Amino acid sequence: MSETTTSENPENPERVTVERDGHVLLIGLNRPDKRNAADAAMLEQLALAYGELDRDPELRVGVVFAHGDHFTGGLDLADIVPRIGPEGLAMVPAGGVHPWGMDGSRVSKPVVLAVQGTCLTLGIELALASDIVVAADDTVFAQLEVARAILPFGGATTRFAATAGWGNAMRWMLTGDRFDAAEAYRMGLVQEVVAPGAQLARARELAGRIAAQAPLAVQATLANARLAVREGHTAAEAMLPRELVRLAQSKDAAIGMQAFLTRTEPEFVGR
Repeated sequence: MSETTTSENPENPERVTVERDGHVLLIGLNRPDKRNAADAAMLEQLALAYGELDRDPELRVGVVFAHGDHFTGGLDLADIVPRIGPEGLAMVPAGGVHPWGMDGSRVSKPVVLAVQGTCLTLGIELALASDIVVAADDTVFAQLEVARAILPFGGATTRFAATAGWGNAMRWMLTGDRFDAAEAYRMGLVQEVVAPGAQLARARELAGRIAAQAPLAVQATLANARLAVREGHTAAEAMLPRELVRLAQSKDAAIGMQAFLTRTEPEFVGR
């Protein structure tokens, strides 16, 4: 059974829906009348949803999607710009985790993204901060901050080139031009392109496959891969022996071995 809640503060409108489906947390951008343009309330509620995903041991994977026809039209600049102070934009309340990981923290569970319609600026950066992205084939992308006299500040300057290659990233970041799902797939920004309307179902299917695996092993794999990106191969390789020992001593390792010997499907417990 699934359970729907909200990550908002009571005085704020519901900008993000949160629904539990077994070990998967469905996180929905919920401002369809504004093409899911992100105001401060949405940013804060999204951070709180990521915090819930990170803390709850029963949750193993997050799926981020958008209600309505569009993933996001980007930032609601009229709401956000006045909030930018000397230290930038404060958007992570107590109990939250930065969805774009721009404060040095990252959610410890995998995130699968489903995008459609318009996916601008912070939408691309959320894709770059996620682990698997499924796009409807009619999705239109643009990293157009330069056309608004600002620069990308959600990770595009540090992640786009690493994902897509320098020339590809500069082609789109420095012009602000729009590109389609086929180009996003070619660059590695998205991993699968599906028919319009099928993106969420496919993202949930992939999340279910991940959630069925041993959660400690999934999280360790994710953490080590991120360490390699952030600090280099040597740092990641140095962690492998102790992580292997830790996982081999877990209850899930015994469950996995028993399933292998009996040719049955394992039911991992996350311990």
